[in-house]
Amino acid sequence: MKTAVVILNYNTEDYLRRFLPGLLASCKGQDAEVIVADNASSDGSAALMKAVFPDVKYIQLEENYGYTGGYNRALQEIDSEYFTLINSDIEVPDGWLQPLVEWMDSHPDCGACGPKLLDYNARDTFEYAGAAGGKLDRYGYPFCRGRVLQHIEKDCGQYDKPANVLWVSGACLMVRGSVWKALGGLDERFFAHMEEIDLCWRMQLRGWKVTLVPASHVYHIGGGTLPNESPFKLRLNFRNNLLLLENNLPATLGSRGRARRRIFTRMCLDGLSALVYLMSGRWNFYKSVLQAHREYRQLRRPGEIPQSPCKPDGLYEGCILPRALFGKK
Repeated sequence: MKTAVVILNYNTEDYLRRFLPGLLASCKGQDAEVIVADNASSDGSAALMKAVFPDVKYIQLEENYGYTGGYNRALQEIDSEYFTLINSDIEVPDGWLQPLVEWMDSHPDCGACGPKLLDYNARDTFEYAGAAGGKLDRYGYPFCRGRVLQHIEKDCGQYDKPANVLWVSGACLMVRGSVWKALGGLDERFFAHMEEIDLCWRMQLRGWKVTLVPASHVYHIGGGTLPNESPFKLRLNFRNNLLLLENNLPATLGSRGRARRRIFTRMCLDGLSALVYLMSGRWNFYKSVLQAHREYRQLRRPGEIPQSPCKPDGLYEGCILPRALFGKK
């Protein structure tokens, strides 16, 4: 099939039962195949697929490789022009897939694209994980068109024109298969969280565009695998944010020294966050930040520097935190 729509499942049997039928129906008549890859779930996912969805291609992985390793292994077994990575906790309306395929067909310089991400429980509101396409400030804090920190906008058509962004949420992301293979897929050091930002940034450093295609939209529940209050999730976010900068800032700035100084500033800001967690009694969160920094030091690998610096779309030169906290913008 031209397009492979791939769910990476981990213990989300209920979501598969709830949302997979609609996804299958939406792809009927398209040159697309829905595939479920499973990260060694311990719930009833495998039995459900065998009993209720026997005709759906099912890739059983031998252990939980995380979002990064799971998709890397699953997509090695698939040969399609376009890979669409989609979470199990997403509801898709009819016609969501075709605008993404048409955009990729008509824009050969686009390496990845995605739909507007709307909240499943508040359907006129953007969803936190990706909204209308993602950006990044100078210290690596991600935000979106439609979402900054905890401030989330309603979808009033304000982002209804296609736009090049730094990243599109991995909750629903279409990637050109040849680009995925050329980049080696996702960076498995990330395990989960921010790996799609890294992938999209690496694409742009090699000349590919990343685009939000608002003619398509999907509804996302969010937090289906890891709840927002999980110390493990917090650790992944702090650690992977630093890995993200280490991978891509040297090439973007054209200087490893400038990149290191900026990463050091970000680590100091993380220290302030850890202090806030400690003073507010959230001991597990405090420990998560410290552990994230330890793991970053163990995993860090200096990014490459090209002959000429490259400035991808969607990088905000300021710091978004004071603007969002005090300027309410």
